[in-house]
Amino acid sequence: MPKRILQGPVVSNKGDKTVVVRIDRSFKHPLLKKVVRRSKKYHAHDESNQYNVGDTVLIRECPPKSKLKRWEVVTAEEAAAASEARSESEQATVN
Repeated sequence: MPKRILQGPVVSNKGDKTVVVRIDRSFKHPLLKKVVRRSKKYHAHDESNQYNVGDTVLIRECPPKSKLKRWEVVTAEEAAAASEARSESEQATVN
């Protein structure tokens, strides 16, 4: 099963090798039919402490690294490689 990848801004980087990322989602309320916005904060592992507050990052699921950390920050190179592999697999299924 593929790992989920989410994108959002860093809201805190005070922990060592940890960033807190806010993920926003919006959905239509089933009864009121209004668009409702909700956000959730995820603790993600940042091995090199390179991300600061305000940076937009990609995070993906990983095995637990601590009590709160179940996500890790995806670097730009890893994100590019994953999207490239995904597009190649889509082309293979079309042909």
